[in-house]
Amino acid sequence: MIRYTLKCSQGHVFESWFADAEGYETLKAHGHVSCAVCGDGDVEKSLMAPAVAPSAAPPALKGPATPQELELRKFKEHLEANSDYVGRNFAKEARAIHDGDGPDRAIHGEASFDEAKSLLEDGVPVAPLPFMTTRRTN
Repeated sequence: MIRYTLKCSQGHVFESWFADAEGYETLKAHGHVSCAVCGDGDVEKSLMAPAVAPSAAPPALKGPATPQELELRKFKEHLEANSDYVGRNFAKEARAIHDGDGPDRAIHGEASFDEAKSLLEDGVPVAPLPFMTTRRTN
């Protein structure tokens, strides 16, 4: 897994996880990478510093949430309140909805890189979430 800091053309900065660098490029090429704050599809990787912890320094205190963190929290709350968590059945459920074989509804869940790639290749719109969801069924 690789975490990228991303920035949209509107200036929003957010992070998202991808299976690997190729996974990011594949999703971006298919138009499935968008801003977690505003939905803008014009997203690029932002400069990132590697996460290196000092050996003996005490942990830094977390300050107040940034506007981006607050927007991301709102987005997460909205997603969880308005979609069904389907867990590891995400690929199966997404394909069924896309093919008209399942009830039309918003879902979120977990899929392997290969499952997500297969869905994208078949025209099923999916996108990685920039956060971990609360794993519960609605």
